[in-house]
This record gives sequence, structure tokens and C-alpha cells, in this order.
Amino acid sequence: MNATLRLTEELIARPSVTPLDEGCQALISTRLAALGFACETLESGPADFRVTNLWARLGTGQQPTLVFAGHTDVVPTGPLSAWTSDPFVPSHRDGKLYGRGASDMKASLAAMVVACEEFVATHPKPAIDIAFLLTSDEEGPANDGTVIVCNELQRRGERLDWCIVGEPTSVERTGDMIKNGRRGTLSGKLTVKGIQGHIAYPHLAKNPIHLAAPALAELAATLWDGGNAYFPPTSWQVSNIHGGTGASNVIPGTVVIDFNFRFSTESTPEDLQQRVTDILRRHGLQTGADFELVWTLGGRPFLTAPGTLVEAVRSAIRHETGIETQLSTTGGTSDGRFIAQVCPQVIELGPPNATIHKVDEHVAVADLEPLKNIYRRVLHELSQQAGAGR
Repeated sequence: MNATLRLTEELIARPSVTPLDEGCQALISTRLAALGFACETLESGPADFRVTNLWARLGTGQQPTLVFAGHTDVVPTGPLSAWTSDPFVPSHRDGKLYGRGASDMKASLAAMVVACEEFVATHPKPAIDIAFLLTSDEEGPANDGTVIVCNELQRRGERLDWCIVGEPTSVERTGDMIKNGRRGTLSGKLTVKGIQGHIAYPHLAKNPIHLAAPALAELAATLWDGGNAYFPPTSWQVSNIHGGTGASNVIPGTVVIDFNFRFSTESTPEDLQQRVTDILRRHGLQTGADFELVWTLGGRPFLTAPGTLVEAVRSAIRHETGIETQLSTTGGTSDGRFIAQVCPQVIELGPPNATIHKVDEHVAVADLEPLKNIYRRVLHELSQQAGAGR
């Protein structure tokens, strides 16, 4: 059994359902400390939702720094009876390793650690610093995880140049797709106020659903932006509508609409908020009197254009797998949105994502070594470039 597979199994065996870490970071810290990393645990959050974060650095902070980032927490398993085998007992079937977190993202974490071990063994004095930023709050609210560490690193003035997040980005084979950016996410909770009444006497009531409907139609039909070479157009989608008492003869007093923007770098949160408010007012709804709107910014979009990191990753994938990788910004959010605020170049690279969050989550064993080799080659290429630039 190779080192990457062995460590992946050790991590899967720890039931680190968010926000629990269950010793995953301690296990990784032990491996990193043996290489000379200075490891620091930063805990955050309330007592009933305590989050464990790890910041580890090899080097003095005076050289260009590559950060490996990821999360040790996993999503809940769902009904255990639906799993073919215990989700926290690593199991092999047909060349696949099964277990919760196998592909999201304990395989990536193991590959990163082993890649560093192999790289440092042959490059005891690399021309770059290497760091790890891990959290147990990526699958949860993400309030006390990576964002807390990034804020602390910014306060200290620590240097970050490149970051690889180990999210499962591939489709068919490891390396066939990387994320060089992600869309932003902006959620709104719109409450439209009416007057409750008997449905047979509509003149004595005011139906908030009727008031909201014309504005919702315009919001759904609006072209928010046209996207760009890296991002699709911004989308607006309703996720929930709640109105009514449950009775068929009562006009409701309020209706609550939850919606979300997934937005590109062509739009800003401030512009989207203003445009939504303008549409509501255009349809006769006045702030305060007729509606209330609460906004939650989940993350701004980020983009890493082709440059030093993207080209190093492309080259590593090509050399290790023969694949010409595809750049993509599709999918949901990741902790890359926080890291991009303190690090100029962020990409995401991990194994295929077909089974993430599913029952019987798994990763092909054949994908593990190529992933580790890609990470190791990126270390080599960046160190070589940094050394040549001295």
C-alpha cells in the first residue's frame, strides 16, 4: 500500500462530521512537524460549535509561499442503512476506496502531505516556503474556519503568493479540470407586507403575493450581466416562497421570498442590491412600508488568470497524466473565496467529484498517486522558477 492511500484511509477512519476534526489535523501536523513545519492550531467559535484550524509553514516567510488549503470536516452520512459499508471504515471494492470524505477531500489532503514529504526529501532547502491552511468548518457555516485564519494572517502581514485548494474539481480523471475562480454568492430574504383578510372580501385585505408577483416576474427575466471569458452570466434564482396560513379562505398578511445570486466579476454585490431595490420600487413597493429586504453576502467572486500558478499546474498535470486540463469557474462556493482576499493566485485541484456528498462516496485508488505527483511537481516547478529569479 502506498503512502498516499494509507494516509487517506487513516483520515477517512476519523468521523470528522463538521465542525468536528476528530484528530485529523493533529495527524497531519505530526507528519508536517517531522519535515520542519512550524504548526499552529487556531480554535474559534462557540463552545457548542468549536472549530479547529491549522496553520503550518515551512520557511521563514521571506520567500515566495505556496499554500496547500483544505478542510478536514465532512458532511453527515445520511442513513447508515443506505451505505454498502460503514462510511467511516475505509473499504475497497472494484479498485475504489469507499468512505465519507474519500473524495471531498481527504484524498487531496493525504496527497498534499505525501507530496511535501517526497519533495522535501529531495529539496531540503527549497527556494519557496510551503504552508498548510486547514479547517474543520468548510462544510458548515464557514464563519470560524478559513476566514478566521486569513484574517489573522493578514493582521500579521504573512506573505502568501500561491494557493492550491484541494477541492474535488476533476470530472473523469484526476487533472482533467481545475477551478481558477468561483462565482460570488449573494442571498436575499424579501418580506412583502399585505393585510390579512377573508378571501371572499378582498377589498378589505391586501394580498402580498399579488403585490410581489409582477416584481418577481421582472427579476426572473432580468439579464444581470453577460458574463465574460471566464464566467457565465450572473443568475438570479428563487429558492423558497412562504405565504399563507394553510387555509384556503385566508388572504395572507405577508409573503417571504428567499433568493440567491451566483454572480460573476462583471457585477458587484452593491450593484445587484440596488438593482433589486429599484425593480421592487418600480412595481409600487416602498421600502419599509411594503417590503423588507435582508441581504447575506456569502462570498465575492475570485479569478486567477493564466499566470505563474495556473501554468505550473497545467505543466504538472501534462507531465504526470498527459492531460491538457480545462480551466473552469463552475460549481458552488469554496474557501478559495476567503483565501483570494489575502493571496493573489488561487486555484482548486482535486480528484473526480461524481460521488461527493453522496451515499457510498468513493475515490478511485488509481487517481491517488497521480494527484500526489501533480502536487509534488507543482512544488518543484515553482521552487525552480523562484530559484532562477534570485
